[in-house]
Amino acid sequence: MATPSFTTFVRTATASVLVLSLTACMAEPQDDAPENSLVRVVVHDSFQLSDELKAQFEQQSGYTLEVVTNGDGGALVNKLVLTKDAPLGDVAYGVDNTFASRALSEGVFEEYVPATEGALGAELRLSGGSELTPIDFGDVCLNIDSDYYATVDLAEPLEQDGFFNQAHAGSAVVTNPATSSPGLAFLFATIAKYGEDGYLDYWKQLKDNGLKIVDGWEDAYYVDFSFSGGDRPVVLSYASSPAFTATEDGSRTSTETLMSTCYRQVEYAGVLTGGANPEGAQAFIDFLISDEFQSTIAETMYMYPVSETAEIPEEWASFAPVPDAPATLDPALIDQKRDDWIKEWSAEILG
Repeated sequence: MATPSFTTFVRTATASVLVLSLTACMAEPQDDAPENSLVRVVVHDSFQLSDELKAQFEQQSGYTLEVVTNGDGGALVNKLVLTKDAPLGDVAYGVDNTFASRALSEGVFEEYVPATEGALGAELRLSGGSELTPIDFGDVCLNIDSDYYATVDLAEPLEQDGFFNQAHAGSAVVTNPATSSPGLAFLFATIAKYGEDGYLDYWKQLKDNGLKIVDGWEDAYYVDFSFSGGDRPVVLSYASSPAFTATEDGSRTSTETLMSTCYRQVEYAGVLTGGANPEGAQAFIDFLISDEFQSTIAETMYMYPVSETAEIPEEWASFAPVPDAPATLDPALIDQKRDDWIKEWSAEILG
């Protein structure tokens, strides 16, 4: 959710902190290496794991870690379903609550509940579900380039009558609900707000007003968003994004979240059914909910950790507060109607 230079800064800063701390927290390696030593982790493109943390997991557990990326969150779920009879790995991270029911109905994941799961993690589990472990959460929202709007003679594009007014034609870029989990979350936000009878009218107004739709979040934020050098001052991103466009002194940020557009997103990890190393998969999920990993989530993946004792950057309090009332939909309703909604949206908006 930032320019390449910002991403470089974040990764460098995170790595520096970890280098200083790992010698203190590194556990002794296991005396006996596991019989099956390779753990293959299937993730979406936004997953970040520093070399230091990878080394820490390997030394603590005795496993060797291989990370395989597979596109955005929606693309990841599609691949996991298509390959369920010959799974791509042992464990997957990045399935979220917009796509989770599809993966579960297809039997992609085995049951596993970590013994160290905290209260918030348990609360964020899908109702009655033991296959997917919550790792992080955030809120998908429209963001604006505040600095851009300070230089033009236009009011900031707050919603008016449920759509952007003509003065802001060609301003917004969002992601495709069929290929992007943030895109699907935003689709759900519009359904929650305008109902099944009204959400397509909202989208048609956006389309008529020059809305751009791309496949993934990285293209929207890095390529099209004006903060990153593009020509669109409105982008679909996260409520946490403005914390990472803050000035070095922390006095202000150059982007802003439109809180009325937010939808709560939870990301999970799960043991893949039929994977070669289920024990290693469980060990990696345990590691993902440890404070060592959880304390890096905010700065590397721009989400809130599920651990209530993990560290969060100070600037999040000022620029990335958790929205008070994000939109939500009943998971059972999502499971029942998600595919129909995507087909309807695709026919009306992309057709």
